This record gives sequence, structure tokens and C-alpha cells, in this order.
Amino acid sequence: MTAPRWQTIFFDLDGTLANTIPLIVASYQHAFREVRGEEIDEVRARAWIGRPLLAALLEEDPERGHDLDRTYREWNIANTARLIERYAGVPEMLESLTSAGASLHVVTSKRRDTARLALAGVGIDHLIDVAGALEDTTRHKPDPEPLLEASRRLGIDPSTAVYVGDATVDILAARAAGMPGLAVTWGAGERAALEATLPEAVFDTVDELTAYLLDGTDVTAGAPE
Repeated sequence: MTAPRWQTIFFDLDGTLANTIPLIVASYQHAFREVRGEEIDEVRARAWIGRPLLAALLEEDPERGHDLDRTYREWNIANTARLIERYAGVPEMLESLTSAGASLHVVTSKRRDTARLALAGVGIDHLIDVAGALEDTTRHKPDPEPLLEASRRLGIDPSTAVYVGDATVDILAARAAGMPGLAVTWGAGERAALEATLPEAVFDTVDELTAYLLDGTDVTAGAPE
């Protein structure tokens, strides 16, 4: 049986394991419309993905950030089942990695309850656990603390694990934690921006990522030159 390239694999959630991008964008748009009477475009909303929600909103509007946060969360939870989408091949990837003996965990800037809701929404909650969530650390991506804390909880050396994500903050956090970062292009991040963070490799399809994680084939698949 093929052995996994890393025994412990950490995954980002939004834009990596589940297509929550339309849900997140719509949630931001709803919150700004309700609280500030402002229409925001998709490009602006996507730029906040990967960061802790409240911090991003307080930076945008110190006075009404908490109102934006509350309005966002209420609408997001109410519409998760309707708007969340599954990435083709992700359940099969997780099943293959588990069968090969890999230990799979999510490290996300979401709260644990909303992360589990998202995983259930795309039918993969039984295949992976949440090892790191918003409430577990005081600092967040691109700071390495979430990955370091998740590693500590699992009792592993961070350098022996890998982090897979779709945003520049994911790769920056991985590098700061001393672990390889693998970037995927099917989420919120743009390829050029991802490549600039110097990930170990960049992948355009779930199949490419699966092959690499399982046995290290196609080492240069999507990697920056």
C-alpha cells in the first residue's frame, strides 16, 4: 500500500476542503448592506478570506465591527446549507489518505462550531477532525501559532507535518511554523500571489494534490519555476 508523504496533514477549510467562497462573499455583502447600507464587490470580500472574521471587520470599521460580525454570523449560519458547495474529489482524497495511514486535521480561522457545520455541509465531517479553530489561539494566520498549537495538541514536531491551503496567509503561516506549505488554486487565492509566498508546490486539481500527498509523484506539479 502507498504510504503518505507526511504522516500528519493539516488542511485549511474555506476554499481548500469546502467551497465556502460564495457563502462567505454573500455573508460579507449582506452584513455591509444591513449595517452600513453599503454594497461591496466580490473582489473586496474575497480579500478578507482566511483572516479571523472579527479582526478583519474591526479593522474595516472600528465602531461597527461587532455589529458587522454578528450580522455576518447570523446570516452565514442560516444560509450555510443552501450556499456551501462540495469540491469534486475531496471526499475521495481524504478517504485515500486515511486508508494510507495519514492523520488528517483542519486548522482554520473559523470558530469550531461553524467549521464543523461546514464540514458536515459537504459530507466530510466523518473523515477529518478540527485540530485548530479561532478560539484556540490569540494570534492567527499568517502567524504560525494556530499550526504550532495544533501540533502541540497532537504531540508532534511541526516540521514533520504539512499544511495545505488556498490563501497566502496559509503558506506564510506554514513557513513560519517550520512546516512545508502546499498551495491550491481552486479557492480564494490567485496563483501569482500564492507563488510569491514560496510554497513547496502549487496544485490546480485535487487529483494532483492527492497523488503528491500519497507518494510524492509529480513533485513539480504546479510549482513555481
